[in-house]
Amino acid sequence: MQKHAHTEPSDAKERRSKPAIISYGVNQLPRYDRAFYDAVLAELVPVHSVTVPPRDAKTFEVPAGHVVRISSVDGPQVGDLNLWNMHNLEERFFSGKTRQLHATHVSTGDRLWSNMPYLRPLATIVCDTLDWYGFDEDGGGIHDVIGTRCDPYTNHVLNGVDYHFCCHSNLSRALADHLNLKPQDVEHHIHDVLNVFMCTGFTRDTQQYFMKASPVRPGDYLELFAETDLLGALSACPGGDCGSSHSDDSTPCYPLQVDVYRSNASVMQEWSEGAVNGYSRTHGR
Repeated sequence: MQKHAHTEPSDAKERRSKPAIISYGVNQLPRYDRAFYDAVLAELVPVHSVTVPPRDAKTFEVPAGHVVRISSVDGPQVGDLNLWNMHNLEERFFSGKTRQLHATHVSTGDRLWSNMPYLRPLATIVCDTLDWYGFDEDGGGIHDVIGTRCDPYTNHVLNGVDYHFCCHSNLSRALADHLNLKPQDVEHHIHDVLNVFMCTGFTRDTQQYFMKASPVRPGDYLELFAETDLLGALSACPGGDCGSSHSDDSTPCYPLQVDVYRSNASVMQEWSEGAVNGYSRTHGR
């Protein structure tokens, strides 16, 4: 299908030449206190662990001030992560605002923000063993907040079949098990994800979303500091390392490990979780 049906105007070059402006001034965001978080990480005590099986998802709880580590084990595997306020599922991870405030791909020092009207950091990324990757020649980067999650509805549109182990379904089952409800009754709580370990970008010619084989290897991990009490759900994507296909059973898949830690660092004595957004919510009325 031809997308460009109109002739360029005479001033097209001038219009395209306007400078790019960063939408949000990052200097106004809460400062990443590396010394504080490094102190937290230096005195971690294991609390509990969860193994996420291939093509499935599990939930886990992370109390405020604790650290959660998501690790690759056995083989290269990406994961789709959802986060909620443990006490209020209406407050959940907002990938779009996280993308606007930070970047298309996140790493150490970036925060995972919640949706409006709460709009506050739910978690802070404090360690990323894949931070060396940066952006490759294709424009691909790691841990994206631009994709959604593979889902059975899109798969049905594109392939005409029901596949029940897409990340959306995996996360729905996991949350349903946690709440002792049916997947159909909770799937509206499933939201756009942090694509942990996933390598993605946009093609330069067509600007289409792409994925490529993740550089993750067993032993790599991503650590998050919980800025409030969190309920998490992680799906071990049916795409494996997302280097070939997804939404099917043809790709080798591996488990992911979730470990929750408490910090005994003295700096935690002065730490307190952040308040919800201070906007009045009057909206001019």
